[in-house]
Amino acid sequence: MSPRRMGMLVVPPLASLFIRALRRTMRIRFVGGEALDGLRRSGRPYIHAFWHGHLLMMPYSYPGRRIGILISSHGDGELIARTMSRFGHETIRGSTTRGGASALRQAVRMLRAGGDVAFTPDGPKGPRHVVQPGVIEAARLGGAPIVPVGFSASPRRVLGSWDGFIVPYPFSRGVFVYGAPLTVPSRAGEAELERARRELEAALARTALEAEALASGRPIDAGETGERHA
Repeated sequence: MSPRRMGMLVVPPLASLFIRALRRTMRIRFVGGEALDGLRRSGRPYIHAFWHGHLLMMPYSYPGRRIGILISSHGDGELIARTMSRFGHETIRGSTTRGGASALRQAVRMLRAGGDVAFTPDGPKGPRHVVQPGVIEAARLGGAPIVPVGFSASPRRVLGSWDGFIVPYPFSRGVFVYGAPLTVPSRAGEAELERARRELEAALARTALEAEALASGRPIDAGETGERHA
């Protein structure tokens, strides 16, 4: 058996076991999820958007039972896809650089059928914290709002990868912060699409900064926030 095939068989179960074990040791707080709760009560599908570097613990940020996650067609993407499937999630293979049109069509079909979809708007290879247009097009064509989600933990390790991948330490404090839903008009022109892209980028930056401040215990001026219990 080739090393690559062996890795495909061994890494996903070990990775999912690691994530679950880590989660059991953590205290996680969920902030600002009222608008998301409203979407779920209404049965309206939405796009769950977060930075690529926040991926590790994101299975626990989604309050539903199943979501379609856009994952790149590269080799590393296969490992991620197999790991996420162990949390009961579907995968949509493709990215802004490879298989993008097909992945976008699949995402839109899922949204129109009433399913939720997750995007890492700066993935699969960056630039870091720069929203690519695919998520905006999916929202426009699928008629679904985008909910930005930020994550941080303290203590944690930030890897030296392009995305600044966050790995919480065992027994750390974790925080998920949900931003207000962003809607993209179905007839939005180029200027409106670019404005929506910038708005999402800013919203993801805000949720990430708030999550970092809350996890580390620094004071923030974020107004009143809600908390959802895991």
